[in-house]
Amino acid sequence: MTIGIVSAAYIAAAVLFILSLGGLSGQERARRAVWYGIAGMGFAVLATVLGPDVENWLVILLMIAGGSVLGAYVAARVQMTEMPQLVAALHSFVGLAAVFIGFNAHIEAAAVASLDEASRAALTGFAAILARKDGVELSILKVEVFLGVFIGAVTFTGSIIAFGKLAGKVDGKAKKLPGGHALNAGAALLSVVLLVLYVNGAGAWTLGLMTLAAFFIGYHLIMGIGGADMPVVVSMLNSYSGWAAAAIGFTLGNDLLIVTGALVGSSGAILSYIMCKAMNRSFVSVILGGFGATTGPQMEISGEQVAIDVNGVAAALKDADSVVIVPGYGMAVAQAQQSVSELTRKLRAAGKTVRFAIHPVAGRLPGHMNVLLAEAKVPYDIVMEMDEINEDFPETDVVIVIGSNDIVNPAAQEDPNSPIAGMPVLEVWKARQVFVSKRGQGTGYSGIENPLFYKENTRMFYGDAKSSVSQLLAAV
Repeated sequence: MTIGIVSAAYIAAAVLFILSLGGLSGQERARRAVWYGIAGMGFAVLATVLGPDVENWLVILLMIAGGSVLGAYVAARVQMTEMPQLVAALHSFVGLAAVFIGFNAHIEAAAVASLDEASRAALTGFAAILARKDGVELSILKVEVFLGVFIGAVTFTGSIIAFGKLAGKVDGKAKKLPGGHALNAGAALLSVVLLVLYVNGAGAWTLGLMTLAAFFIGYHLIMGIGGADMPVVVSMLNSYSGWAAAAIGFTLGNDLLIVTGALVGSSGAILSYIMCKAMNRSFVSVILGGFGATTGPQMEISGEQVAIDVNGVAAALKDADSVVIVPGYGMAVAQAQQSVSELTRKLRAAGKTVRFAIHPVAGRLPGHMNVLLAEAKVPYDIVMEMDEINEDFPETDVVIVIGSNDIVNPAAQEDPNSPIAGMPVLEVWKARQVFVSKRGQGTGYSGIENPLFYKENTRMFYGDAKSSVSQLLAAV
């Protein structure tokens, strides 16, 4: 395949990636947008593999075959509830790939530098590109390699910790070593010094030491972020992986990798900013890590949680004209979306106005609830964002909260010392009646107590979400 055809394929792939990102902004176009992305990646892989000066075909084919089999296996086994930790794990692959490519570029550059002019003239592929670089260009290459490895290493260990927290294998509470941000700042400053030394020819030891420092930064940054804030962390790591890919694209001279990395990095950063705004967090504090901690004694909660049975909830739904359902991670864990969809159809058939209220950070991944509801064939036009529906709660007869905690927690507005103080929430307590479907009286994933459960107009509908909604279906 000639360089001209490769360039055309790269342009087509870049356009398809842009169309894919644009299409994902709406649920109606999301399925088509995913196919745009698949097609774009197909073009990119074929153009790269079939491009000029590509060698080691056996290794390439084995890697593609192995990756395809592994990907199909994971896709068949992973449940939708495990998607957040899968995304975090995949981000770690991107980061580690950037580290390996960076070290490989360093090794290749050193090998090329040791050759004589005749040997250099016979080189092909990436080695030939390195052979044509002058002193200034090689210094720029070293900066690109250094940045790619640094961002990749931070992404790798950060994503591993995020995976552990999301999967429940690592404590979800924010934890930092003594010294906190000073340790992160020290490791970052050490990396800057090592960059200067590396560019001035200090050798591979600077790259290796910086990698260890970056591994520590990624680990310590994410360990310092509480479990309730993991949705922001996932999108932030998505951004890091994109910038790592872009940096490696500059190293390899691959225009498509630069464009794709920039698209992923910028879109992840924008999404992180939007989610920070939805949680009333500082974007800078997210990048630095360590938000989600208390600032003082939390407000005491008086009263008790009052339980209700399925017949009580059914009676309230029969009398209601307007119903709002607030889904959360508990619905995903119980895989109750199909039962919830069936309940919605039944209530709408009875003449009730039923809508869904989606908080920007509901679940453990941006758009988590939207995907589940779309999978259950809930109509798009009754799925409302927080800003669209919050002012309607005072006129709502019944709100059903299914497995949500922080996003419906009035402490965000009432308790200045709460870890979620100032976070915009769904003001469900303003409705006439609120029913909370919950397994038990625990505080949930974030460990934050919720005053909503103790309010006079709230009743606790205890039990597994899928079982509870199924019982409700029979009683309505």
